[in-house]
Amino acid sequence: LHSDIVTQERTVISGDVDAVNLPGTEGRMGILPNHTALLTTLGFGEVIVRTAGEEEYFAIGGGFAEVQPDRVIILADSAEHAAEIDIERAEQARKRAEKIMAEGVPEDPERYAQIRASLARAQIRVDTARRRRRREMATGRQMGMEGDES
Repeated sequence: LHSDIVTQERTVISGDVDAVNLPGTEGRMGILPNHTALLTTLGFGEVIVRTAGEEEYFAIGGGFAEVQPDRVIILADSAEHAAEIDIERAEQARKRAEKIMAEGVPEDPERYAQIRASLARAQIRVDTARRRRRREMATGRQMGMEGDES
């Protein structure tokens, strides 16, 4: 199964994988080789790519996925590999968005939607980076020691 995660800025991953787990707007979905063709919208969430028993985690900020029997193409509004995420920066962004929300809902619906999206994006980034850190601690590896280029 060939998998691509692409944003407007770059290709985040491109290669052959065993399975992909996506955050569809209607719920999570697992994609295996020979999956029925479909096109779906994606929510904010985590994409999990499994290759040879190893999992890689990606935080995405919405988009679309096209699934073919031998290919999954994810066109994401934003996407980052867990290794690229600066947890401290993501935490600060989450706290800023939470503070703005706590101070009162902006009357401008567009501004409110932007703040909610910022909060969701920051929370997904934090969760994805922490999941990777926990996995590495459980296997005795240190972050950045897997051949990451970050």
